[in-house]
Amino acid sequence: MKKKLILDVDTGIDDAIGIILAVKSRQFDILGITTVNGNVSLDTATRNTCKILDLLGEQEISVIKGADTPIIRNSFFEHRVHGEDGLGGALKNVEVNKQPDDGFASDFIINSILNFTNEVTLVMTGPLTNLALAVKKCPQITKLVKEVIFMGGVVQGVGNVTPTSEYNTFVDPEAAKIVLQAGFESITQVGLDVTRKVLLTEEHIQLIQNSTLADYIRDSTSEYRKRYFERNNIWACAMHDPLAVGIALQKDLVTSEEYYVDVETKSEICDGQMVCDFQNRLMKPANANVCLDVNAEAFFNLFIRIINS
Repeated sequence: MKKKLILDVDTGIDDAIGIILAVKSRQFDILGITTVNGNVSLDTATRNTCKILDLLGEQEISVIKGADTPIIRNSFFEHRVHGEDGLGGALKNVEVNKQPDDGFASDFIINSILNFTNEVTLVMTGPLTNLALAVKKCPQITKLVKEVIFMGGVVQGVGNVTPTSEYNTFVDPEAAKIVLQAGFESITQVGLDVTRKVLLTEEHIQLIQNSTLADYIRDSTSEYRKRYFERNNIWACAMHDPLAVGIALQKDLVTSEEYYVDVETKSEICDGQMVCDFQNRLMKPANANVCLDVNAEAFFNLFIRIINS
């Protein structure tokens, strides 16, 4: 039986590739894709999600808009990385056919979990605003959802917005804190320290047999890979969000351990920093399954096989 899935996205370049991976895998019953303010505005993230579904010829998957701002903070967009349109300009002049559905993301998440008790997997690749709002409105979903996998934070290494903070937790640290302290029975954190080991190169793109998807992925990641080269001297880009989808497909892509994790919300220089209590200094029970390493070769074998399927 296919795993019931909700993707929650702020569709920029790597979210879009994550959507492609999830849809092309045919291993999920995708209940819907919810959108959130993050890399780009809510409207842009929603439009980009619809464009990707058009690209895939998938008109039946529901797209539901969510929070258009973080819980208490101002929006912070990443146009430097994802471009003004969020997709590196790859589909800039393409007309959108797919339209979003009625409803609000957090309500959709709640209703889906209540309707399919212990069956729904949530893969969150943007700020955790929608899930935090859902938890505040209906706390019991923490015991009724099958699992939560979220791309966010960095527990061993440097940030990508500030010296200590990863983008998703920096944008809405209050949301991340709410989610981590909500009492989810199965929540997996995959952060920059792991996703930076999964680097998409031109060699990988050349293995994609579907010329439409190969051209799209090459075009959308062009500036992304260039920026990575300027900073790290490697022509590649990290597959942050696709790895979160990959974990939902195949758990053994990563090694992980249970730890207590929290997010800083009241620091002048460390807001959004994810702190993992590796030595149990705080004497608090583990609240997250923290990804520590990844088999990048296995991920790309899976990725290329699915894209070519």
